[in-house]
Amino acid sequence: MPNRYKSILLFGAPGAGKGTQGKILGKIPGFFHLACGDVFRSLDMTSDLGKQFLNFSSRGELVPDELTIQMWRQNMHAQTVLSLYKPKQDLLVLDGIPRNVGQARELENSLDVFKVIHLRCNDENAMMQRMRKRALKENRMDDADDKVIRHRFEVYHKETLPVLEFYPKSIVSDIDAMGSPAQVFQRVLEVVVPVQEAHFNQPAMNPA
Repeated sequence: MPNRYKSILLFGAPGAGKGTQGKILGKIPGFFHLACGDVFRSLDMTSDLGKQFLNFSSRGELVPDELTIQMWRQNMHAQTVLSLYKPKQDLLVLDGIPRNVGQARELENSLDVFKVIHLRCNDENAMMQRMRKRALKENRMDDADDKVIRHRFEVYHKETLPVLEFYPKSIVSDIDAMGSPAQVFQRVLEVVVPVQEAHFNQPAMNPA
């Protein structure tokens, strides 16, 4: 399918460091990072989509898949029109979307997924500690609540983790998420640099 966004997906349980790694990677030329949370935060709440989003978020409910995809597509169009994201030059790095198998299916016509980075951490307590520290640092006290954190893990295991089975095993790379952000990023680079080189630095064909 032509005109699909060439993409790398970041996956991992809450606290695995998807957002951190995505932001660092997005600062390197040739990579464009977009988190689902950024899509929500950039919404014009007076628009039709914004009002629909508020209708769910104000009640503490998850935004339905169809609406999430619609908002994501609108955001991607805007990023492209403004030349913040250049599809012919940049690898799109996504985190937080697709968040379930339904979204993954819906996005097949939009994404050409080259690599799925699975930030893996077998120590759930360590990830919970990361989330508490982040919540305190960013003054998001509700996110420091253990019940909220455990609920996020439950949702991840039930809805998001099965997405890894949706994609071919050949493009899924498990990366140890423990260690400093720099250490983890070094591991991420070992995986994504060959992907970038293979798809964007191919020598031009000589005309016959």
